[in-house]
Amino acid sequence: MKLQGQVALVTGGSRGIGRATALMFAEEGADIAFCHLDDGAEADRTAAAITALGRRAMHRSVDVADTAATRGFAAEVSSAFGPIDILFNNAGMNIRKPFEAYTEAEFQRIFDVHVKGMFFMAQAVYPAMVARGRGCIINVASQRGLKGAVNAAPYSAAKAAIMGFTRALAWEATPKGVRVNAIAPGPIETDLTATMTPADKQAFIDALPIGRFGRPEEIAATALLLASPEGGFYVGATLSPNGGDVMY
Repeated sequence: MKLQGQVALVTGGSRGIGRATALMFAEEGADIAFCHLDDGAEADRTAAAITALGRRAMHRSVDVADTAATRGFAAEVSSAFGPIDILFNNAGMNIRKPFEAYTEAEFQRIFDVHVKGMFFMAQAVYPAMVARGRGCIINVASQRGLKGAVNAAPYSAAKAAIMGFTRALAWEATPKGVRVNAIAPGPIETDLTATMTPADKQAFIDALPIGRFGRPEEIAATALLLASPEGGFYVGATLSPNGGDVMY
């Protein structure tokens, strides 16, 4: 029970990596609050799985690009469950098309969800963490922020920005007792990768040394390491479980 008695806030928690992480945190003793975007049926199933583990669960539909909404959700969680110990900043989306075809609105939406959303959700929980002298923030980036990708220029740029934000915040937060790190997953079996064409997906798999996509639970295990006492010496780090897609 590495997270016994703690409260975790997970964005994008109704399915995929967010759901797997919420459940793993709950298995380790944390109460879970998570947000999603109009995914009520899956959110209810995730919440039921959390409560079946004996932990408290709550969820709300929140557009993380709406700063007032993120602040409101963080305040509601703190009021209902108590101070937030862990933020798993995971909500994301993508629009795949050639570089020259992106509109300004599409570019802005990708950056608003990933960069703006993560920045201000972290800001919403940070002061209370500093006041108590402890807390953990984990931002989800992507291996595409490390290597780039075809038909994903805004997404790759946003994910690289998340890693830069993580390092910058870690410099400020660590002396105050708040640990900040990132995870840059490789290709994982989620709804995002499900939108790939079969040919593109197979070509990706063939190029991976491990010969398969990852599972959400494998990313959740990385998040648990960073959130638990065993991860206490990670500061401003970006861990990248990616099946060998990026080696560094």
